[in-house]
Amino acid sequence: MGTQAAKGFLLLLFLPLLQPRGASAGSLHSPGLSECFQVNGADYRGHQNRTGPRGAGRPCLFWDQTQQHSYSSASDPQGRWGLGAHNFCRNPDGDVQPWCYVAETEEGIYWRYCDIPTCHMPGYLGCFMDSGAPPALSGPSGTSTKLTVQVCLRFCRMKGYQLAGVEAGYACFCGSESDLARGRLAPATDCDQICFGHPGQLCGGDGRLGVYEVSVGSCQGNWTAPQGVIYSPDFPDEYGPDRNCSWALGPPGAAVELTFRLFELADSRDRLELRDAASGSLLRAFDGARPPPPGPLRLGPAALLLTFRSDARGHAQGFALTYRGLLDAAEGPGPPEGSAQTPAAPLNGANVSCSPRPGASQAAMGARVFSTVTAVSVLLLLLLGLLRPLRRRSCLPAPGKGPPALGPSRGPRRSWAVWYRRPRGVALPCPPGDPQAEGPAAGYRPLSASSQSSLRSLISAL
Repeated sequence: MGTQAAKGFLLLLFLPLLQPRGASAGSLHSPGLSECFQVNGADYRGHQNRTGPRGAGRPCLFWDQTQQHSYSSASDPQGRWGLGAHNFCRNPDGDVQPWCYVAETEEGIYWRYCDIPTCHMPGYLGCFMDSGAPPALSGPSGTSTKLTVQVCLRFCRMKGYQLAGVEAGYACFCGSESDLARGRLAPATDCDQICFGHPGQLCGGDGRLGVYEVSVGSCQGNWTAPQGVIYSPDFPDEYGPDRNCSWALGPPGAAVELTFRLFELADSRDRLELRDAASGSLLRAFDGARPPPPGPLRLGPAALLLTFRSDARGHAQGFALTYRGLLDAAEGPGPPEGSAQTPAAPLNGANVSCSPRPGASQAAMGARVFSTVTAVSVLLLLLLGLLRPLRRRSCLPAPGKGPPALGPSRGPRRSWAVWYRRPRGVALPCPPGDPQAEGPAAGYRPLSASSQSSLRSLISAL
């Protein structure tokens, strides 16, 4: 099999395993990519300690050295705000996003917002440019001096659209995935306008749209993706009184794992119930006085019915829970909280509320097993094919930071040494001056120039 043909076959084989182009870091299907589940990042407990991502921006001051300011580790002895003997970005005062104190400038600036790419709640798809001609989201629009994120989401949900965008603090636009496909992303910091109806939320910016999936904070839904996140009604606003909502949860698998990222109910009369969808039997129940336990919660049936009811006085932040289907009820725990993972399903927008045809989950499982077996088989065949020309000569890369090089060692970097002896071959990494590496090689002869060239071509083809 030729080198180009092998590469092309491998690309086709593993193409379904690559991240879908339409998947977003904020998609409801990829909650593991987010470190925040509140719109203002008040729950951020990550380790970014500069005002910009990847080492950019100004360094943050340690919270145990900011006693001269309003917030310090001394003002948070219980750790409710996440302050302590560290300098990680936090949001102790319910501002629009995490921030930190910095060394005071000549202009008197002593704190800055933190631009944290991983701190965007699932369902937030990003900040997009909006030139107005044509608009970034082509559906109906409106303005309100009481605009919040959920006000706009509810408006677009009632209009039957998949996406909602907030702009300039008071404007709301509706659209679909086709609009988003041709949209242009803007820096996250461009969406910096406070919502007119909520001082703790951001509603886009000047000529910038903050785009959300309308399923965020919906009062009902049918969730069939392998993983996702379910929010309380009206989220990220507080849920209201007399709410009676239900969500059918049926990811593929034999069991389901739930993790509550946020749980804040007003009192014991506001209640969340988890029931077996088939029998209707009550599995677990939580309320304002009995919160769920920390960590993952595994339930045997994968098909669940979640119901939430609030009383006539109910007002609180609500809850955010992530779920994932388990193929085996004894499957181990998922990735650590806040870790990045590849989305298990592409962004579907409103399709998260659609049930699959009968037998779809079994078909998907069979397809995954078949793809895995095929991949392993092809890799074994390719490996055998590559080992055949090396049965008389073989080489091993020596560990190191730099790229491998054929020939003698130059400088402190390790290189490749290739030796052969009939009828068997041996390959040794040879660090300069290493007697253990040089000893066995003393009885071997180096490859000829033509053989070295052939081997170099073979390695390049890999």
